[in-house]
Amino acid sequence: MLLRQVKDKLPLLFGQHSTSSFYVLVHSSLRSFSLNTGHRNSPKYLQIRQISCLQKEQTRKISWVPTSKFHLYSTFFCSLIHLFLVCDRFSQASGAFTSMRNHGLIPNLPSWNQLLFEFNTVGLISQVWLVYSEMLSLRVSPNVYTHNILLHSLCKVGRLGSALDLLRTAGEIDTVSYNTVIWGFCKQGMASQAVGFLSDMTKKCILIDTFTCNILMKGFSTIGLVAYAELLIVNNLVRGLGLPMDVVSLNTLIDGYCRSGYMNRALELMDNMMREGVYPDIITYNTLINGYCKLRELNEAKNLVNQMLDEYSHKGLVPNIITHTTLINAYSKHQVLEEVLSTYEKMVKSGIFPDVVTYSSILSDLCKRGRLVEAKSVLKEMEEMGVDPNHVSYSTLVDSLFKTSNPKGAFNFQSQMVVRGVHFDVIVYTILTDGLFKAGNPREAEAVFGSLSSYHVVPSSVTYSALIDGRCKLGDMKGAESMLQEMEEKCLSPNVVVYSSLINGYTKSGMLGEAVSVMRKMVNKSILPNVYIYNILIDGYVKAGKQEIALDLYQEMKSRGLEEDNFILDVLVNNLKRGGQMEEAERLFKDMVSRGLKPDCINYTSLMDGYFKAKEESAALDIAREMTEKNLGFDVVACNAFFNGLLRLGKYDLQSVFDGMRKLGLAPDLATYNIMINACCKDDNIGKAVNLFNEMKNNGLMPNSITCNVLIEGLCKANKIDAAMDLLHEMSAFGFCPNLNIHRVLLDASSKIKRGEKILEVHKKIVGMGLKLDRRVYNVLINILCSLGMTRKASCVFKDMTEKKGISADNITYNSLIRGYCKSSHIKRALASYSQMLEQGFKPNISTYNILLTGLSSAGLMREVDELVDQMKEGNIAFNELTYHILISAHGKTGNKKESIRLYCEMIAKGSVPRIGTYNVLISDFAKVGKMCQARELLNEMQLRGVPPNSSTYDILISGWCELSNQIL
Repeated sequence: MLLRQVKDKLPLLFGQHSTSSFYVLVHSSLRSFSLNTGHRNSPKYLQIRQISCLQKEQTRKISWVPTSKFHLYSTFFCSLIHLFLVCDRFSQASGAFTSMRNHGLIPNLPSWNQLLFEFNTVGLISQVWLVYSEMLSLRVSPNVYTHNILLHSLCKVGRLGSALDLLRTAGEIDTVSYNTVIWGFCKQGMASQAVGFLSDMTKKCILIDTFTCNILMKGFSTIGLVAYAELLIVNNLVRGLGLPMDVVSLNTLIDGYCRSGYMNRALELMDNMMREGVYPDIITYNTLINGYCKLRELNEAKNLVNQMLDEYSHKGLVPNIITHTTLINAYSKHQVLEEVLSTYEKMVKSGIFPDVVTYSSILSDLCKRGRLVEAKSVLKEMEEMGVDPNHVSYSTLVDSLFKTSNPKGAFNFQSQMVVRGVHFDVIVYTILTDGLFKAGNPREAEAVFGSLSSYHVVPSSVTYSALIDGRCKLGDMKGAESMLQEMEEKCLSPNVVVYSSLINGYTKSGMLGEAVSVMRKMVNKSILPNVYIYNILIDGYVKAGKQEIALDLYQEMKSRGLEEDNFILDVLVNNLKRGGQMEEAERLFKDMVSRGLKPDCINYTSLMDGYFKAKEESAALDIAREMTEKNLGFDVVACNAFFNGLLRLGKYDLQSVFDGMRKLGLAPDLATYNIMINACCKDDNIGKAVNLFNEMKNNGLMPNSITCNVLIEGLCKANKIDAAMDLLHEMSAFGFCPNLNIHRVLLDASSKIKRGEKILEVHKKIVGMGLKLDRRVYNVLINILCSLGMTRKASCVFKDMTEKKGISADNITYNSLIRGYCKSSHIKRALASYSQMLEQGFKPNISTYNILLTGLSSAGLMREVDELVDQMKEGNIAFNELTYHILISAHGKTGNKKESIRLYCEMIAKGSVPRIGTYNVLISDFAKVGKMCQARELLNEMQLRGVPPNSSTYDILISGWCELSNQIL
C-alpha cells in the first residue's frame, strides 16, 4: 500500500524522468520497511523493529549514487520520510533519516526545517533534536524558522528551562519566537511569569502583536483569571499599544468567562465588542452555547441558537455542525433522548450532515440507556453516510458491551477496530484492560496492559486503576501493590478509587489488618476515605465475626461527618439476620429511619427475608405491605425473597408466584426459576422441576451452577441418574463445567445400585465433561468405593491418582482406604495403609484412629487396640466422644466392665457428654449381670445430661428387669 503511494506521488514531486531511476532505491527501502504492515496502534499487528539490517541492505544497494545527484536523492529521502510520518510509521521514518545520513546525503536548509517541523508535528521530540544535532554537525546554519521549531518542541513537552536557554543564545529570534515561549509558559499555567517576556520584547525592539495578547489572554483565562486578563491585556496592553482587537480576542475572553460560569459577563462583553466594531462569529456563539450546556441551562442554549437564526442568518451566521453536536452532546449527558433525536433531525433537514463527533454523542446516550441494539444501528448508519467511526465511537460500544456482560460482542467490535486501522488510545486500552478482567480473562487483560509500551501509549492513572482493581479482585495483592508502587514512581497520584480497590481486595482476601493499614496510609496522604471505603471495611469485619471492630469503624465514619447510607444499613441488618437477632435488626432499622435515612427496596427486602427465615410470617408480610404503601415497588429480587419465604412455609403454590409477578409487571428471572425448581425438588415433584427448567431456557434465561446443582440433586434423589447425566451433558454444551458437589451427588446416587463399574463409568463421564481432576475429586471416588467395601477398585483408583496423575494423597485419602479395609474385614491391609501413611509423613488425626479402633475392636483384636491407644497418648491425640464410645463398647463386649466404667468416668471428667449408644452399652453391661439399680442410675444420669433415652435403652432395661424377675422366681 505504502509502496503504491510512493510510486504515485514521485512523478508529482520530481517529474517522470527522475522517477524510474530512483524507484529501485525506494523499492529496496520499502521492502525492508514494510515488514510490519499493521496500524501503529493496532494491538495485533503493530511491530516496531530495529533497522540495522535495513541500513546494511541500503548501503549495499545505493553505493553507486553519483555526487551530482546527491541533492536530488536527499530530496527523495525527505519525501519518503514525509510519507512514513503521514502513515504513522514513525520507526520507519526515523530509520529512513538514518539511512539518508549513512549515505552522506545532505538536504538544503528548507528541507532540514521541513524535517524538523514534521518530526515535531507528530510528537517525536527526541528525533527533532537528533536531526538538529546532525544539521549542526554538517555546519548547516539554522535560521529563525529553525529556532522557532526547536522552541515549540521544547515548550510542547514542558522543558521551559531549555527553551529559555535557546531563546537567549539563538542568533535570530522574532515575535514568533517570543510568542512560542509565552505559549509554553501559559500552557504550564504560568501566565504571570509569561507576562515578564513583554518587557524583554520591548527592550529588544521585537514587536508585540495581537497574537501575543491573545496567547496571554488564553493563559490567564485557563487558570481562572479571565477578569484579570481583560483588565491587564485588553484595557492596558491592547489599548495602550493601539493594537486592533479581533474576533479571536473576543472569543478567547468569552471562552474564559464561560469556563468560569460567568455567562452574563460573557454576553455583556459580546455586546460591548459589537459596539466597537468586533462582531461575533459562529465560534463565539458555539462557545456561549457550550457554556450554557455545561451549566445545564439547556433552554438558554437553545434560545441562543434561535437568536442566531433570527438576527444573523441573513449575514450567513447560521448554526453549524459544532453547534448541533454541542446541543446533542448536552442532551445526551442529561439523558433527554427526545431532544437528542429532535436536534439530529433539524440538523439533517438544514443540510448539515453529522460527523463522527455527532454520531459518537448519540451512541453514548443510547449506550448509557442500555439500548445497544439501536446503538449498533447508529454505527451502521454512520458507515452508510460515509462517516468512519473513530476510536471514541468504538470504545463507547466496547465499554457498554463489557458492562452488560457481553464480552463476545465487545471483542467483535475490537476486531473491527483492528481491521479498519482505528487508532487505539489510552482510553481504549483502559477499557479493554478493565473489560477483560471483568469478563474473566485476566491473562489477556495483563497482556493488553503489558503491550502499551510497545505501542508508545503512556498508561494513565485510570489505566493503572483498572489494572490494580483487576488484580485485587483476583486476590493478587502483591501484584496490585507493585502496580501502585510503579504508578507512584511515574508521578501518578493514586486517588480514592485506587485505594478503594486495594482495601476491597485485602478485605475479600481476609486480610483485614492490611485493609485498615491502606486506609490509614491514604489518610496520611490527605486523601480522606469515603462512605464506600467504610462500607467495605465494616462489611468485612461483620462477615469475619468481629462485630466490635465493625462498630468502632462505624463510629469513626460518623465522627468524620459521613452519613450512613443504605449499604451500611443492609450490612448491619444482614449481620443481625444471620444471628437470628430480628428484634435488634428492627430496632436498628427504625433508628436509622428516625435519623433521616430513607430505606430502599433492598433494605426492606433484607428485613423481610430475615423475618421469613425466622418464621415470623406476620412481620414479613407487614414489611411487604409497608413497601407497597410507600410505593417502593417490588423488584424481581424482592419478589423472589417474598415468594421463597412463602414457599418455605408451604403457603404458596408455584402458579401463584407467576401470577403475582405478572400483576407487578415483572418477568421471572434466573433466581425466580431456581427458587421454584428447588421447591419442586423438595416436594419430590421432579417432573414439574424439569418443565420449569425447559421453560426457563425457552424464555432466554441461561441456567447457572445453582440451577444445575439443584436439579441434578433432585433427579438423583428420584433415582433418575441417566436423566441427571443427560442434563449435565446438555449444560456442558453451554460451557458449564461440573463441580465437586455435582460429582459427589452423582456418585452417591450411583452407589445405591452397588455396582463399581457403574460408579467408575459415571465418574469417567463427569471428568470427560470438564471436571478438573484433583485430590478432592479422587477422595470422593475412593471414599464411595470404600464405603461399599470395594477396596480393590479403590486401590486401583489410588494408584492412578498417585502414580499416573502425580497427585499426592492426604489424610482424607488414607482414612477412606483404612475405613474400606476395616469394613471388609481386611485388617492387615488397613494396618498396612496406616503404616504407609506414616511413612509418607502424614500425621494421623482423630478420625484415622477412630476408624482403626472400630476395625480392630470389631475383629476382637484388643491387644492391638491397647497398642493404638498408647500411640494416641504418645502423639498427644485427645479422645473425642466417638473414641470413648468405641473403647467403652469394645471393652463392654469383652466383659471388661471395670475398664468401661473407668473410661466413662474419664470422659465425664473431661467435660464430654456420652452419646445414647455409649449409655446403652453401659446400661446393657449392668443389666446383663443383674445390676439394675446401677442401670437405673445411669438412665437418670443420661436424662440429667440432656441425652434422651431411645427405644433401645428401654428394651435393654425391660429385658434386664424381666431377666432379674425370672432369677428371683
